[in-house]
Amino acid sequence: MGERKYGSEFGFQTRAVHTGNDVDKDSGAIKRPITMANSYELPYDPTDINWSSSDRSLYTRNGGTNQKYLEEKIASFEGSEDCIVLASGVAALSGLFFALLETGDHVVFSNVTYVAAYRLLNELLNNKFKVETTIIDTTDLEAVKAAVRPNTKLIHIETPGNPTIAISDIKAIAKLAHDNGSLLSVDNTFASPYNQRPIELGADFSVESLTKFINGHGDAMGGAIAGKKESLDEIRFQSQVNLGGTISPFNAWLIMRGAVTFPLRMKQHNENAMTVAKFLENLECVSFVAYPGLQSNKGHDIAKEQMNEGYGGVLSFGLKADQNICNEFVSHLRIVTSAVSLGHDESLIVYLGENDERQYLYPDEFHHGFFRFSLGIEDVSDIIADLKQAIAKIALD
Repeated sequence: MGERKYGSEFGFQTRAVHTGNDVDKDSGAIKRPITMANSYELPYDPTDINWSSSDRSLYTRNGGTNQKYLEEKIASFEGSEDCIVLASGVAALSGLFFALLETGDHVVFSNVTYVAAYRLLNELLNNKFKVETTIIDTTDLEAVKAAVRPNTKLIHIETPGNPTIAISDIKAIAKLAHDNGSLLSVDNTFASPYNQRPIELGADFSVESLTKFINGHGDAMGGAIAGKKESLDEIRFQSQVNLGGTISPFNAWLIMRGAVTFPLRMKQHNENAMTVAKFLENLECVSFVAYPGLQSNKGHDIAKEQMNEGYGGVLSFGLKADQNICNEFVSHLRIVTSAVSLGHDESLIVYLGENDERQYLYPDEFHHGFFRFSLGIEDVSDIIADLKQAIAKIALD
């Protein structure tokens, strides 16, 4: 039997099951095994080999077989020509920025982003390599337009943004970037490619933390950059082979396994988050709820246009209470776990107090502390009951 290919003519769930998998030629197993090898056999005459090439299996830092299988699956999810899978979401972000940017280039980026993206662009690349950066509210298209300069190489947005769940218009910003000769990258982690595919909306690159929804089990780390092959070949050479941020075969295999149920899990994440957002919005003790699925949300109309299947599994909310009471509320939760990260099978909550270094960039309602809440795939009635019993045990004004 020849290698089977599963292209866009198949549905999302079918591709989740089959893309990147095939019958193992040696054993006949219907699942590809983990290849825990550092090196691969060389041809009879290896003298003309480019030792930094990823075109063939040479050395796992250049790319391993499990990584390549996963790259095929993620490219299928994203609707992209190619994909690079690296050791973490931050490895993907830093790999993208390192390969694209040079001294004198200018970057416009969202004022609400993952903290590592904020530090990479606002501090490290700026201070070490003199890459100019401008932080802007990318939900405001006019503000983005005003920030763009002739030397703007890249616009980087995160939508929904972490942790305020801010929504930026991918299609409009892509047009603005390309009209200026700039590139657009989108951190798509909160949405996931099940709900939103930035490449199809005009972005040049879609970045995912595979650690989150795509793996979905909280037991492996990985990151991905999706885009055109020509661009990714350069990023692969510079940021994978020469910086060494390669994913381990075991983590690639774990994420490959988790990705099979990714579409099914996302349906439950979406449904649970919407139900809980509506529940919280109707509580007197809740000061605000940020979730793009709510009609009251500022970004709802744009999210409705660019998020295909749902609005994601993460929301933020505030309680009308001080820091001590908020921490006490978390301590009473029994099903919901107090932990960082998101996209796990279990619900996770983290309280972010007033000392967050990026607090000044957030909307006013976030300034007095708030919760980032990643909804798992538990029965939503149990999640709501857990919230109710924890609220009942704290002293609210």
